[in-house]
Amino acid sequence: MDVKTQTETDAISEAIAAPEKSKDNWPGFLFFLAKVILAVVIFRIFLFSPFSIPSESMLPQLWRGDYLLAAKWPYGYSRHSIFIDTPLSEGRALAGQPKRGDLVIFKHPVDQQDYIKRVIALPGDTIGVVGGQIVLNGTLVPRERIEDFDIPLSANTVCPWGGDEIGLDDGTNVCRYRRFQETLPSGVSYEVLDFGLRPSHDDYRARTVPEGHMFVMGDNRDASQDSRFKAVANDGVGMVPQDLLVGRAAILMWSTDGSAEWHKPWTWFTAARWSRIGTVL
Repeated sequence: MDVKTQTETDAISEAIAAPEKSKDNWPGFLFFLAKVILAVVIFRIFLFSPFSIPSESMLPQLWRGDYLLAAKWPYGYSRHSIFIDTPLSEGRALAGQPKRGDLVIFKHPVDQQDYIKRVIALPGDTIGVVGGQIVLNGTLVPRERIEDFDIPLSANTVCPWGGDEIGLDDGTNVCRYRRFQETLPSGVSYEVLDFGLRPSHDDYRARTVPEGHMFVMGDNRDASQDSRFKAVANDGVGMVPQDLLVGRAAILMWSTDGSAEWHKPWTWFTAARWSRIGTVL
């Protein structure tokens, strides 16, 4: 047999054997795929889960179009830690109580949708609001007026009745809000927006937070339906049971102004709010 004939024979033999080798690789590929899926499930249940910000109720810290990672371990684990609906019983394993000032993600008490708000009061605290200022355990929470907050107008940003649309010298149009620095008794400080006196939002008769619950508020005080309002689907949340906690906001992993178009890949980059990505919350 000449060299050419031998080479052709070897090629035919390899071609016949190839399907068998391919079949032998399938168990290994499926095992690898199962490990990847398991790693993702463990990551999302026990470590971090992604969440998006759908409204402007948490301005100025969180903007509509922000995407964040929430740490799952600080408050323990429950059926709400799992990203699919499950029939598991209520309660939390390794339960931990949030701190005043924490940005928490929780399930709405009525419709079970994900909400994010700031914890203001904990079990045993007496909480009220007078003229827009928080009264915690009988003491006014100090609030100082600071520089106005400007947010660029975009597909993800509107300018409601409490803001003023301003044109800047560089041609940018922004919505300008009154901004305050609020400081809780623990020393935790954060920024809030307040449009002015609005009885439905700025006055809340003092109540005591029940055991196992928390009182939460949005930082955009006149644009947030929170614990100041009765728990109703797609609306207020009332005193929130801590067993509905999902996690604590940790870091911004992406932010977009909403101008991206899927059929125009370059807009994925021009729409990004690069300065916000990586912000630790």
